Amino acid sequence: MQTLSEAAALSKAALRDAALGRRDALSVEARIEASLAVAALFPLDRIAVAGKVVSGFLPIQSEIDVRPLMDRLRAAGARLALPAFPSRSTPMVFRLMERGAPLVPMGFGTFGPDARAPEVEPDILITPLAAFDAAFNRIGYGKGHYDRAFARLDATVRRLAIGVAFSVQQVEVIPVEPHDRRLDAILTETGYRAP
Repeated sequence: MQTLSEAAALSKAALRDAALGRRDALSVEARIEASLAVAALFPLDRIAVAGKVVSGFLPIQSEIDVRPLMDRLRAAGARLALPAFPSRSTPMVFRLMERGAPLVPMGFGTFGPDARAPEVEPDILITPLAAFDAAFNRIGYGKGHYDRAFARLDATVRRLAIGVAFSVQQVEVIPVEPHDRRLDAILTETGYRAP
C-alpha cells in the first residue's frame, strides 16, 4: 500500500510531465516573447530590489529565459546571484554573478559562477519550476534543491520566492507535502500574481 508521500510523488511526477510537455511544445518565438514579457512585467514599483541580492537562474532545456529580467533587475540596483553546486554531496548555494566573471558547468545542463565568486544569501529568489497552481504551490524537477535552500534561508528570515514560468505550466492543483514551501508570487508572460 502506498504512503501519502508516495502517492503525492507519483501525482507530482504526472503533473510535472504534463506541464513540461506543454512547455516543450511552445515555439521558439513564443518563448522569446514570453521571456521579454516577464522582464517588462516584474513590478519594480512594488518590489524594491536596489541593494538586494536577487538570485536568478540560467535556462535549461525549454525553460523560460530570465536573463532579460535579471538585466532589468541589475539596472534597478540589484546584486545578482546564481545557484551553484560545490559538489554532488553538498547543498545548493548561491554565488554572486559579476559581469565578465567566468561561468562553469554546474551539472543539470546549467552554468554558474566558479568557486572564486563569493557565496551570498539571496533576499529574493527568482525560482525555476516545472509546474505551479493558483495557490502558489510549485513542482520543481524532483531533486529538492530549492526546497532545501528555502528551508535553510528562511530559518533566519523568510525570503521572497517568485516562481517564473510560462503560463502553460499552470496546473489545477498540486498535492502539498510537509516539506513544500509556497511561492510568494508567480510571474508569467500574462502577469505578476501574489496572494
